[in-house]
Amino acid sequence: EQLHHAHAQFDATNEKIQARTGRNLLAAIGIGVLLGGAFLASLIVLKWVFILFGAALIAFTTLELAQALRQAGRTIPRIVSAVVGVSIAPVAFFFGIDVLGIEALWIALVAAIAVVTLWRLAELVLPSHRAPTREVLLDIGAGALVQIYVSLMAGFYLVVTGSEGGEWWTLAGIIIVVSTDIGAYAAGLSFGKHKLAPTISPGKTWEGFAGAVAAALLAGGLLAVLMLGQPWWVGLALGAVLVVVATMGDLTESMIKRDLGVKDISSWLPGHGGFLDRLDSVLPSAIVIYAFFLIFAS
Repeated sequence: EQLHHAHAQFDATNEKIQARTGRNLLAAIGIGVLLGGAFLASLIVLKWVFILFGAALIAFTTLELAQALRQAGRTIPRIVSAVVGVSIAPVAFFFGIDVLGIEALWIALVAAIAVVTLWRLAELVLPSHRAPTREVLLDIGAGALVQIYVSLMAGFYLVVTGSEGGEWWTLAGIIIVVSTDIGAYAAGLSFGKHKLAPTISPGKTWEGFAGAVAAALLAGGLLAVLMLGQPWWVGLALGAVLVVVATMGDLTESMIKRDLGVKDISSWLPGHGGFLDRLDSVLPSAIVIYAFFLIFAS
């Protein structure tokens, strides 16, 4: 009877949280643990495995974003977008964090966009894929957006991770970003009253953002000293910049979803929506982690 009562209380609490946030808490935690475990294993056990982890995330995320844009009327080659996006992963990882390496990442991005663009142009020979010039240009722009938003940002993580000691900066950065998400979730759920951006993301509040800032600064300060071997103030600076960029990334993805008229980019991850719904704050944070690593660790 006690177990039944406890289970009923848990279900009732989960239903309240789901009604408040739109997420299944139990499913979200389970998926988060699986992804987090795979992420940790790829960084700590065998670093080169991170290429496979990063490539898989790039593939799934480009596929679902391309599919969402196709449903909105844009003609984007999904498989081609995923393949060229995945090809950026080994280039970013193996060339390292130097002038040649970052040039290689940009060259790989331009090549990926060129392939997607040429593929769309080649499709014009098929009557079913023909469209006015303006629509074709919008298709090309949407294809480029997928590569810049997903493949390039993920590429910066691979560049950092492929460098000596870079895996710890990648891990620390991700922990800080996840901490901001948890801090915002907990504070917003407990104290949230004042809307942060009601027209973009009605669920976000200033109280939640305050919780995200506190979590980011605490995590950044601790990780700088305990993991990165840096002064505490470097961690505070990293946390402060990441919480702003992560929040902006979250809001940007919310704007994209609002424009597309969807709640989630996909439903591939139960309790989370899609891969981009989980990586919306992680992807743009890559450039911050890369910049801090370049300044303080290289």
